[in-house]
Amino acid sequence: MDLSAFRGKSALVVGGAGFVGGNLVRRLVSAGASAITVVDNLLSAQRENVANGVDFIEGSITDDRVLARVKDEHDFIWHLACYHGNQSSIANPLADHENNTLTTLKLYEHIKGFKKLEKLVYSGAGCAVAEKTYGDAIATTEEAPVSLWHDSPYSISKIIGEFYSNYYFTRHQLPVVKVRFQNVYGPGEILGAGEWRGTPATVWRNVTPTFVYRALKKMPLTVENDGVASRDFIYVDDIVSGLLAGASRGKAGEVYNLASGAETTIMTLASMINELTANPTPIERLPARPWDRSGHRFGSTDKAKEGIGFEAEVELRSGLERTIGWTRENMALIERCMQKHAKHMTV
Repeated sequence: MDLSAFRGKSALVVGGAGFVGGNLVRRLVSAGASAITVVDNLLSAQRENVANGVDFIEGSITDDRVLARVKDEHDFIWHLACYHGNQSSIANPLADHENNTLTTLKLYEHIKGFKKLEKLVYSGAGCAVAEKTYGDAIATTEEAPVSLWHDSPYSISKIIGEFYSNYYFTRHQLPVVKVRFQNVYGPGEILGAGEWRGTPATVWRNVTPTFVYRALKKMPLTVENDGVASRDFIYVDDIVSGLLAGASRGKAGEVYNLASGAETTIMTLASMINELTANPTPIERLPARPWDRSGHRFGSTDKAKEGIGFEAEVELRSGLERTIGWTRENMALIERCMQKHAKHMTV
């Protein structure tokens, strides 16, 4: 995509040491942004993921001392900080509130009067609005109704972030564009990144990096409920393009899906990864997760294509091949991060 809108511009990326944030910052560096500031408390991220040539502030955006260093000098802000992810939030709802909900409120209250800011992009979650169904899924649109019943504090926090975005846009004209992530995967997602967050999900993060690692180690891939659940998997380079498109072409106050538009079952994902890694170990079937009612879902791509010119380009098989290659090359880093939590793990 055309990156000229960011050349010579100043950017703040909250959560910029994380999986998506690190990839975004590296793209901004290559686009010629004049100054990039990253704020990250490294709760679920690694210092190794901080791009070279940026001003790195280690700490939470909820910390008043950190907020005081955020001045009205940024053309663009991306708010990507979150408490990763559903299972960690179930284990510790208060930590989720501190790192998901409060981050948004304190950031917005601090910057509501900024004059230089052209656009702020808030990273929402498709799971917060997707229909809870194991029947035939229809593509979730941006106008889908929001349920009052959610499966996790994480899902609640992400939709509250959209509510605050809407409030600060209408009340203070904060130029917020909301984008809703689907299931992002790709290079840079490090198993075990950050601090222990109370559950094995600290190590076994999202499904794709977990499956890739286990398959490379010839371990069984574990699927719940026969792997019938489906998700919309989108490659991280595409998500970054969507975040940039939202900043450069998004209309303040609007929301856009960043989705591939393709529905893939977990069993299909597991089988494809086993094939690509030549993993001979049979898939292990586990019972359904009792908290998870989100069976089949994928995102509509129409509004993002028309409104910000965003369209995912990387097909799943190709993205998995790249992710497998990155994992092989970075196995030492991944296992070093996993080993930090060995005392908490049973396996």
